[in-house]
Amino acid sequence: MVNPPHGGVLKDLLARDASIAASLLEEAETLPDIVLNERQLCDLELIITGGFSPLEGFMNKADYEGCLTNMRLADGSLFPMPITLDVSKEQVQSLGLEEGRRVTLRDPRDDAVIAILTVSDLFDVDRSREAKLVMGADDQAHPAVAFLYNNVKDVYVGGAVQAINKPQYFDYVELRFTPAELRHHFNKVAWRRVVAFQTRNPMHRAHRELTVRAARKLQANVLIHPVVGLTKPGDVDHYTRVRVYQSLMPRYPKGMATLALLPLAMRMAGPREALWHAIIRKNFGVSHFIVGRDHAGPGKNSQGEDFYGPYDAQDLVKKYTEELGIEMVPFQMMTYLPDTDEYQPVDEVPAGAATLNISGTELRKRLRTGAPIPEWFSYESVVKTLRESYPPKTSQGFTILLTGLLNSGKDQIARALQVKLHEQGGRSVSLLLGDTVRHELSSELGFSPEDRHKNLQRIAFVASELTRAGAAVIASPIAPYEHSRRLARETILKGGGSNNFFLVHVATPIEYCEKHDRRGNYAKARRGEIKGFTGVDDVYEAPNDADLVVDVSQQSIAEITHSIVLLLEANGLI
Repeated sequence: MVNPPHGGVLKDLLARDASIAASLLEEAETLPDIVLNERQLCDLELIITGGFSPLEGFMNKADYEGCLTNMRLADGSLFPMPITLDVSKEQVQSLGLEEGRRVTLRDPRDDAVIAILTVSDLFDVDRSREAKLVMGADDQAHPAVAFLYNNVKDVYVGGAVQAINKPQYFDYVELRFTPAELRHHFNKVAWRRVVAFQTRNPMHRAHRELTVRAARKLQANVLIHPVVGLTKPGDVDHYTRVRVYQSLMPRYPKGMATLALLPLAMRMAGPREALWHAIIRKNFGVSHFIVGRDHAGPGKNSQGEDFYGPYDAQDLVKKYTEELGIEMVPFQMMTYLPDTDEYQPVDEVPAGAATLNISGTELRKRLRTGAPIPEWFSYESVVKTLRESYPPKTSQGFTILLTGLLNSGKDQIARALQVKLHEQGGRSVSLLLGDTVRHELSSELGFSPEDRHKNLQRIAFVASELTRAGAAVIASPIAPYEHSRRLARETILKGGGSNNFFLVHVATPIEYCEKHDRRGNYAKARRGEIKGFTGVDDVYEAPNDADLVVDVSQQSIAEITHSIVLLLEANGLI
């Protein structure tokens, strides 16, 4: 028999009569609604499918307090991670949230109805207290603490939910199993002992070896159960990772392993997270769970020290093994022995034996530079997938944002740079000149501070999409405000999927700009015929974080263009 769920009963809230679902859907359309964020959606999906059993909704205050102080719900059930629904004070007022109020919970991607929540209580968010008790420190170097302060609103809403639909996905549908579906699969193929491997990273040959070794030692099968919800910022995207996992599965002995995806929003909470992961896997029918060294650790704190000890997670899961009914399997560090062409656990390597390894930093460097990655470290299919998603620098897109006053020479520099990059070849080159963008993209906008900000954000959005597609983007707006440039940088870096953004300040003096103003715009501004003119009656906030500062009154266009090319060469982009 498959391992029973946490609490003894799988809380599969979707297992009910279709007529009830239809009635709930009809009611949902009449209720006020809350559009969930990505983390709330992941949490709700695992509530309604039973992944978070014994939870049947978002935690009320009693469950939340118990979870924080002793990792137990109000009924005594072990549960180490607060599962909460946060709303703003304005939403509390506008939605009339109070005990007994029913609200619809909607998917943020398509506005689809997912569930109805009946409010049991509302309570204030104490960010510092939650950070200290759950993450172990009130330190925003921890991604979950930063999320608490920057994303979580001021009020938690507790209450049970009634499921109407699951979130709909269009990617890897065949790999998405609810706990009930995976349990049915295990029963069908007579898997009674299943060891789950948690991962949010690509898998290489060492990971395959350690999972095979664990399965053979335990006489069990393997569930590769990667997280495809929110993970640590900067992690490899889930599309790439799943392609890696798929390419790896044929490397397992026939019938030993299966792959299923977990829509979990990780908190990177170390020991508590490991215990939470074990409970989730128990609900999916697993009997054994591999817990890694510094499992789900976020790295260094603001003092440069690890948030958690290397074995804290393993120790905590081991402490509750009997109560959980799921056995913790310690992650074995594997190393390659070239003389015998095999992987062995580090603590079993014979004294004096030659070993080889490639660190994560070294792997990223090899991907970035296109250097070879040996077959002993990772399978050719895995490397091919990673190279497709993370090409070397010379094949990545980038954005050059030229900012400066009107007639500072930024447009001439942009055109000359476009020519030089065409000469280099290897990428498409997109030129976003200020006047062109104004005519084609922002024709309805004026020159108020608000419209200038909006215009630059449109440029940033287009640049981020082109950068992600591998293009070289040269943009030359005036971009007079520091906050607008900062947001544009963030947009391009986030959307472009790389650190390839360069700010060039064309710091040509206003006297030179006016002298070479053939259209007479500066003169009109000084006569008051043009209002809000940058450098005359509107401010230009000179950047103090430019990657390069140039001045056409002191340098030729050719010299400036060459200095930008050298900047790109120094960063390995050409």
